Order: sequence, then structure tokens, then C-alpha cells
Amino acid sequence: MPSTSGFDGITHIKAPGRSAATDAMDVSSTVSEVLAAVAAEGDAAVRRFASAFDRSDLEAFEVTAADRAAAVAALDPQTRADTEFAIGNVRAFAEAQRATMQELDVEIRPGVHLGHRIIPLERVGCYVPGGRYPLLSAPIMTIVPAKVAGVSEVIACLPPNAHPAMIAGCHLSGADRIFRIGGAQAIAAMAFGTETVPRVDKIVGPGNAFVNEAKRQVFGPVGIDQLAGPSEIYTLADHTGDAEMIATDLLAQAEHDVRTRVGLITTDAGLAERVVAEVARQLGDLATAATARVAWEDYGEVAVARDEAAMLAYSDHIAAEHLQVHTADPQATAARLRHYGSLFIGELASVVYSDKCCGTNHTLPTMAAGRYTGGLWVGAYVKVATHQWMEPEGVLAVAPPAVRQSTSEGLDGHRRAAQLRLDRLQAG
Repeated sequence: MPSTSGFDGITHIKAPGRSAATDAMDVSSTVSEVLAAVAAEGDAAVRRFASAFDRSDLEAFEVTAADRAAAVAALDPQTRADTEFAIGNVRAFAEAQRATMQELDVEIRPGVHLGHRIIPLERVGCYVPGGRYPLLSAPIMTIVPAKVAGVSEVIACLPPNAHPAMIAGCHLSGADRIFRIGGAQAIAAMAFGTETVPRVDKIVGPGNAFVNEAKRQVFGPVGIDQLAGPSEIYTLADHTGDAEMIATDLLAQAEHDVRTRVGLITTDAGLAERVVAEVARQLGDLATAATARVAWEDYGEVAVARDEAAMLAYSDHIAAEHLQVHTADPQATAARLRHYGSLFIGELASVVYSDKCCGTNHTLPTMAAGRYTGGLWVGAYVKVATHQWMEPEGVLAVAPPAVRQSTSEGLDGHRRAAQLRLDRLQAG
């Protein structure tokens, strides 16, 4: 029997059995120890943790120019062509986004000049996950926008056992330096600096629970992009939805990790039932079913909405990382949505295309963070810093209210600083 969700107008055909947010491992103490050791001991601690966690005995962490060239040469021609195709698309979109960001100088009243500059960050660290498969798109998504933004130096860290093709991806994407360091120790090395790894100003890129927790703990002295949880995909569909396609898309994300969150929200109960059946059928011959089945059973969700308004409201409540729109008029439906990581409008816009090579970034907010932020983009690699300058008539306009406000707040130093300039102008 379907279950009621507790959300107005929503009934569950399949409710998730677990919550990815509450299932997160408590790794904070382990990560704290790693961070403290790397901060105090530098490379020696990194080497020790690399041996313990990655079974690596590398003496030199940095990938040499010769090793970078060898990794690129080892790519088969088609893989290299596909990688460069993805790089070209991500770069083109990042350049188009950067072009929308304009510096500003405006005289808001006579003699009061305000503005902002767009300043690229000086040094950024890109964490490139190793994972169970070589995710060739991962370095592209973090490194290419950094180079488009004008970051002076881009550092890439990836686990020492990562596939050589990942080194090639870092190189082709434009990384200035590449280090074979993974896990929390990589985040620590980039955050604090060691004898060989330079300290960065911001750390970006997804990783496992240890990497995520390390980013959370170092935030402050260095910036981070976001705290990313397990991947998510939801599809919104009406009676026009294609059960086979929806099930295929859900399983395409479910194979990422056993904690991937996948879901369908539809106004058509028949479609909901067909998708559940279709997922079961496809799991029968999916090569990655061992992972995808666990994700589907534990975190899969199929909800039937009373009407389109309830469907949209529930979607905005979830704020899924990847949100597909499969309705009769997907553009109209999309225009009414507010909370998501990235939107895929119409059946032809597969999440897989964005994951790999179409040009939008696949580093996106999860666990409802789409309610307050978007994904990684070229703007994450710059600072928008304001400035101001005054002419005499501007001081005559702003100094009197500044003096009065400072006086009422009891800030005599502020009052004096504002009054001094006013007095000198008036005396002159």
C-alpha cells in the first residue's frame, strides 16, 4: 500500500528506507588528528598517513613533468579526444559566465564614487577524487574554471593510487602542479602548506567523508567551495513521462555510491508504478547493480503528487542536486522551480551529459544546500572586492550623518575621523 509522506499533497509509492544525511560517518576525531599532525610535521605526517590509508610509500609527492607527459602519452587517442572535447565545452561555458561578471564604478551622488573589482584568487587547491573508477571528468570541472577565472596557480591533489589517466586529465585541464596525495592529509597539506606543498587560498572539489570533514574543519583560514554529500538525482514527471528513460537515469546515478539518493516525483500514479517495475527489471542485467541496488533500496523514493503545484513544492523542499524535468511543457515547469543544484530541462537533457562533457559543472550542492547556493562555477575562483573614493562635495554630503550616527552610538573615534575631514574642508 502507498504511504503518506507527511508533506501536503504527496503520497509515497516507495519511501526511502534511510537518510543519507543521518547515515554520515562520524570521522571528525580522525580528521582532527590528521590535520593537527600535518600542520605540525608537514611532509613527514603526509607520508605517514599515505602509508597507513593509501598503502603508498612514495618518497616524492609531486608528479614530475616527465610523468605528466607519460600519462598523457598513455591515453588512447579517443580518450584524449573525448577529454579535450569536455575541456573545450567546460572552458567555453566558464568563459561565457565570466563575461557576465562586470567590474563597476558608479557615482551614486555627486562626489561619492563607489565600485568593485573582480580579482582572481592567487592560489587554489583542487581535490581530485580517486574513487572506484577513474572519473576523467573530475579534474576538468575544478581546474578549467580556475584557469578561466585567472587564478595565478592551480594545485591539484589526487590519491597516489589514482588511475594514470587522472594525472593526464589534471595536466590537460591546466593544473600548474600535481601532487599524489589523497584524503584528509591532502586537504591539510593544501590548507596549511608543507615543505613541498604550497598553502592555498581556497580548496575545491568533492571527496569522501574524510575529505568533506577535513574541508569543514579547515574552513576559515582557507576558503572552500561547499560540503558535498552523496550524489542525488530526482525527476519530475507528468503523464508524458517515459518509465524506461526515468528508470535508466535514476540507476545511472545510483551506480555512483550505495548512498546515492534517487527519486521520482510525479502527478501520474501509473507512471510511478511503471518506474518501480522498470527499475527492478533493469537491475537484473546492470553491470553495477551491486551498488545501484543498495542505493535504490535504501534511498530510492517514488512520490505521487496530488497536482503540479504539490509536485513543484515537494521538489523545492528536497532541493535535489540534479533535477530533471520530464513534463509536457518542461520549459514552463522549469520556470516555476526555485531550489535545485542544476536543472535538466526536457528528456534529451541527461544528467550524464553534464556529469561528463556538455559544459555545465558537475560539482553541485547536495543535502538541500541547493536552497541557498548553486554549484561550482567560474565565480567561485574570484573575489568581488569593493572600493570607494570621495570628492569634497561627497564629504560634505556623507560626513554630517556619519558624525551624528557615531555620536549616537558613543563611538568618539569614529566621530572624530568623520568630523576632521569635514572641518578641514569647511575651513578651506
